[in-house]
Amino acid sequence: MTTNSLFPTYNRADIAFEKGEGVWLVGTDGRRYLDMGSGIAVTSVGHAHPHLVAVLQEAATKVWHTSNLYRIPEQERLADRLTAATFAERVFFCNSGAEANEAAIKTARRYQYVSGHPERVRIVTFQGAFHGRTLGALAATGVAKYMEGFGEPAPGFDKVPLGDLDAVKAVIGPETAAIMVEPVQGEGGVQLVDREFLRALRKLCDDHGLVLIFDEIQTGVGRFGTLFAYEALGVTPDILSAAKGLGGGFPIGACLATAAVGDAMTPGTHGTTFGGTPLACAVSNAVLDVVLADGFLDEVKRKGAFLMQSLAGVVDSHPSVFETVRGEGLMVGVKCRAPAGDVALAARDAGLLVVPAGDNVVRFLPGLVATEEDLREAARRLDAAGEAVEKAKKDTAVV
Repeated sequence: MTTNSLFPTYNRADIAFEKGEGVWLVGTDGRRYLDMGSGIAVTSVGHAHPHLVAVLQEAATKVWHTSNLYRIPEQERLADRLTAATFAERVFFCNSGAEANEAAIKTARRYQYVSGHPERVRIVTFQGAFHGRTLGALAATGVAKYMEGFGEPAPGFDKVPLGDLDAVKAVIGPETAAIMVEPVQGEGGVQLVDREFLRALRKLCDDHGLVLIFDEIQTGVGRFGTLFAYEALGVTPDILSAAKGLGGGFPIGACLATAAVGDAMTPGTHGTTFGGTPLACAVSNAVLDVVLADGFLDEVKRKGAFLMQSLAGVVDSHPSVFETVRGEGLMVGVKCRAPAGDVALAARDAGLLVVPAGDNVVRFLPGLVATEEDLREAARRLDAAGEAVEKAKKDTAVV
């Protein structure tokens, strides 16, 4: 195996997988790994879910692509189901989270434009956020290390500290169009945003005629024990971006909006070649079949509480390695005292796949079909990783 012909944009682990089932992956070397990362929250209903496989196989024998120049029945059905289950009344489909956020930003600005406020183009965003890798999404993210070497960032974004309402109020001006926030900062280390702060943002938007955008790329599609996190948090946005778990592993993104906001996007204002293809929408509908089945989301809540409790016990057992556990549903972060990269590597050696994040956190984002025994085994393997990190620290101290 070689990676030399690829852009060197990733520090890839020297592992490849040939089979997946549920929350387990089998490497080409035959070793089994417990996947608590889900390809960074993507395989929402696990690997090779039988229903998704059957739907995809059937869809693949029909129409793969027509472009959005024609009606796509599976796309219309998916939009109807998403709007029926959420606050939204309009949906635009694309291919990824970054594209969903680009659509969200454009929709907010366009709404202000058609509402008689063409000067309102600025978006308030928050420190620690991650909105994607396209140039517009990078500007919204505003992290210097991601923008280094790519020229001047796209204008129109005002970044303020998360949770600082006075800073938000101070930056709102006559050119402000929207406030964009992740209800939970996933890449930022599973940082839960205070509910009262979110309610205050909603009020600010209402008072100033601004659009409230929730980036639910990572929190969306069942991970909180609700279809989207905003339902659990009790604050409703005007625009919501979704991707990752929406396709269960098949690339698809979506920008959901109220009719008042979404109808600003008239023919020719935005588009996509591959967004919302028959295949992608068929698979995404299959994901909704699973996630919206009676009792499924209640089980996610119950299993999330079980995972938090199990990981808390591990954290208490290794205080020199771990600090605390935080999160909600099946989106859990373990904040480390040892370097999170070292913990993730030790976990992988123990056959456990987790995802490092900001604030020295490793994330647990298992497929929502994980069983209680899967989650118990994840805690056992993190415990083994903690012991390995402790031993390595002692060995280094002796040398």
